[in-house]
Amino acid sequence: MWSGQHKVWIHYRKDIIASDVATAIFLSDLLRHHSIHKIYASHLEVIDLQKYKVFKKAHKVRMALKERMDIPFVFAVGKN
Repeated sequence: MWSGQHKVWIHYRKDIIASDVATAIFLSDLLRHHSIHKIYASHLEVIDLQKYKVFKKAHKVRMALKERMDIPFVFAVGKN
């Protein structure tokens, strides 16, 4: 898989594990960008088993994450 190269995985800040510094910096910048601009909401769905609803649109997901996550049987799941 690594073509005979010996890779060492290094644990960086914010639970980032990467094989080289450039990759870790890229991933850190990407995560920071997504958290600042709240882009992550378009990659999530919120399933509310109490109301029997699935929130898929980004603005409704953000609202549900803010208001309904402390209620039992409300789950945030990644879209795959």
